Amino acid sequence: MSEALNFHFDVDGENFTSAGQASVQVKKNLRQLGLSPEIIRRVSIAMYEGEINMVIHAGGGEADVDVYEDRIEIILTDHGPGIKNIEQAMQEGFSTAPDAIRSLGFGAGMGLPNMKRYTDKMEIDTVVGEGTTIRMCVNL
Repeated sequence: MSEALNFHFDVDGENFTSAGQASVQVKKNLRQLGLSPEIIRRVSIAMYEGEINMVIHAGGGEADVDVYEDRIEIILTDHGPGIKNIEQAMQEGFSTAPDAIRSLGFGAGMGLPNMKRYTDKMEIDTVVGEGTTIRMCVNL
């Protein structure tokens, strides 16, 4: 497989019940490709955390998963408010989620730290007032 196999998803920002659907679909797709359970778990967790962040903070966005021979790349793009302080946002437990979101069991401040923990590489490109693109890579 010299070219990437691409899976594209639109993440609905208004709907907590559909949040996580892309990561569930990616899990199924990767399983069908015969990838190891550990790789699938890592990609699924990173995807899910990213999806939830897009729903909570950005009103949704887009997720692309590219499967190469040697790696899986996850690209999450939104047009939300951007991340004011990346260093602070990367601290476990730091959250800007409103109380209404926290009362639903989300917004514990583990999204970005978990995304970094379960991937081999993570880059955050954000512009306050314009949006955020997060690129993650899991080596195969």
